[in-house]
Amino acid sequence: METEKTTANEFFETIGQKVEPSNEEAQPVEEIESLCMNCEKNGVTRLLLTSIPYFREVIIMSFACEHCGYRNNQVQPAGTIQPKGTHYELRLTAMPDFARQVIKSDTATVKFIELDIEVPPGKGQLTNVEGLLTNIVEDLQFGQEARKDDAPEVHEKISAVIDKGKAMLAGDAFPFRVTVDDPAGNSFITPDLKDGVGKWEKHEYLRTPAQNEALGLSADSNDGVRLDVQPAHDAEGNIIPNEVYSFPASCPGCMKACTTHMKMVDIPHFKQVVLMSTVCHLCGYRSNDVKTGGEIPEKGEKTTVTVDSSADLSRDILKSESCRLECPEIGLSVNPGTLGGRFTTIEGLLTQVRNDLHTQIFEADGSAGQGGDSLIPEEKARWTEFFDGLDSAIAGERPFTVILTDPLASSYVQSLVDPPAPDPKITREYYQRTEEEEEDLGLLDMKVEGYEADAKEETTEEKKTEEKNTEEKTTDEQVDGKKTDDATQR
Repeated sequence: METEKTTANEFFETIGQKVEPSNEEAQPVEEIESLCMNCEKNGVTRLLLTSIPYFREVIIMSFACEHCGYRNNQVQPAGTIQPKGTHYELRLTAMPDFARQVIKSDTATVKFIELDIEVPPGKGQLTNVEGLLTNIVEDLQFGQEARKDDAPEVHEKISAVIDKGKAMLAGDAFPFRVTVDDPAGNSFITPDLKDGVGKWEKHEYLRTPAQNEALGLSADSNDGVRLDVQPAHDAEGNIIPNEVYSFPASCPGCMKACTTHMKMVDIPHFKQVVLMSTVCHLCGYRSNDVKTGGEIPEKGEKTTVTVDSSADLSRDILKSESCRLECPEIGLSVNPGTLGGRFTTIEGLLTQVRNDLHTQIFEADGSAGQGGDSLIPEEKARWTEFFDGLDSAIAGERPFTVILTDPLASSYVQSLVDPPAPDPKITREYYQRTEEEEEDLGLLDMKVEGYEADAKEETTEEKKTEEKNTEEKTTDEQVDGKKTDDATQR
């Protein structure tokens, strides 16, 4: 395995490494004499083995014939066919978006949605969005003069598409979208750290038997997994449960580009939640978060669970961002927003709390043991006693209770009894939110009833203002016209 990795690094260096001063004497481009398919004389094919950052190794090929001037450029993936197909979508909103690098393999389909143009699989390309659109416009222009006489109706329709494509290239038709769908999973559109939700999207999907056959794979290449391809979203653009979505992000640890993965899951007998996971392969930073959705309930919820066995420690627990966590027997209290949203077990949640607190108290300056030396003996003894009690609770050596107080009723503890029978160790009670909780959640400034009448009233006022401005403008024009007539008569 180590030999394969060394070989890949040796041959597939990044473009930046290829042009480093230390590589000046090396010849990164291989030149091969090959037959020109245009004039049937010999030309030169140049091969460059390189690595695209945050993607994979590719082979860039460029052919040139000095006899007839024919040129051709292609890109081929150096890796194998990926386990899943990939679908990229980029929403262009400004001119810099045209510079996004695009790797289109020979199995990929490119589509400009608003232009209603689809480019079928063909030769591989290493280009950008502007290059893709320019090639489409140029291909459509080829033969237009002949079509003008032979097929006038076709000529007019193609001319309309060409004009719209040129308007896109000129930046007069923003926003519009481009997609790259590759069953082999070897195509790519470069993301940007500033991309927001809906700007750049990547989805993976299982190939159909027909797609596997087109790629030269057997129909059961997905190891028996059902091959129904699920779309990236439904007809209304809603997120599909259990579908993994990826979008670009910035690593909080090293501020380099990384990827955040998102997945919506259904918690049985509860609601849908969104799992967020960020992993940075450069510095090793990892984070997991849970977001709850749905309508805001009328009341908050307080859930109490008694923990006195290993089975209780293994209960699934969802603690939302707005939830307060308490364990009175061990003196633990975690305010809302401290840990963010977490979906784990009771044991896992307490272990995370224990590790975070221990780091802050005893490793405050980043070196183990040094932070605790600044504590006075009484405080150090008190914290040591607290962590001993917490450790014994995590190990299941003492009973305790977990209290979740959530003003949005978005937290959850797994029941070990089949519904509809209640779990004797879990009690739930609903309460009226306090004014302070309403303010913290921003609910005091939110109007959910009667807004239709307010909107209608605002529209009426706007119309009255517009009519008044129109009348004043008309009066001013009449006065100006009368003055002009008077001046003319004089």
